[in-house]
Amino acid sequence: MAFPTAVNDQITDSVTQSNVKVIGEAPSVALSSLYQSLAHAAGIAAENLVVQQQNANSLALAVVTRCAETLLGTNSQVQG
Repeated sequence: MAFPTAVNDQITDSVTQSNVKVIGEAPSVALSSLYQSLAHAAGIAAENLVVQQQNANSLALAVVTRCAETLLGTNSQVQG
């Protein structure tokens, strides 16, 4: 301790150690939070790519089906 106080030395030492521990862990906690956020963002980006690919495949199937119907002359469109 730097100077004597009216508080018990053990209490001030434990508070000082807790503060040093928190300050010492701050960079690693910040980096781990950053890594977790980046991993989450990358996961969402990959999920969006998969959904986009599925939608593109569904659209391509619909286009091929329509083209085949047109070529074969079997238009099965529902008449209302």
